[in-house]
Amino acid sequence: MNKLISFGCKAQSLLDATRTVDFLGPLALRLYLVPIFWMAGTKKLADMDSIIAWFGNPDWGLGLPFPALMAWLATLTEVGGAILLLLGLATRWASIPLFITMVVAAVSVHLQNGWLAIAEGSGFFASDRTAGAIERLDIAKDILREHGNYDWLTENGNFVILNNGIEFAATYSIMLLVLFFIGPGKASLDYLISKKFKPCGQ
Repeated sequence: MNKLISFGCKAQSLLDATRTVDFLGPLALRLYLVPIFWMAGTKKLADMDSIIAWFGNPDWGLGLPFPALMAWLATLTEVGGAILLLLGLATRWASIPLFITMVVAAVSVHLQNGWLAIAEGSGFFASDRTAGAIERLDIAKDILREHGNYDWLTENGNFVILNNGIEFAATYSIMLLVLFFIGPGKASLDYLISKKFKPCGQ
């Protein structure tokens, strides 16, 4: 029993030693999210008229109120948020509007499609919708095998059907939630500023 306790203590000490590089966790979250929000925001900036129309149109778009305001808020949040996450500046504050943007996207765009981002025919999150998509995908593959160079077409990856469910939006929301609570880590401007100026009576 004493040997087991001793082994447990040594194992815990090894785990505790990794605290010296605990900045890697929040840094990885930030760097993962940066290109996602940057690409989403800059793509919107490239064609804001179409984005505003999509936000506002109830027939083929989202049907959101104040579409111009909502579109600009989402776009600037994504672009500005990406820059702040990269720098690790005002990270916890930036996580709030980014999180809200992801929740709005999940509810208004993705929720109706279920959980899966990519359609699957079976599994816990599969639905009639995704099973039907797989049936269509199989037919499309048969057509490509018969009339196209299927090996060349799939050389860099298999064909899939986008289901556009909430999977990615939910994942990004969880990552932002973690950053909100734990902060950006030591590899950030937030940390350097807090060490230098010790604001808020610290």
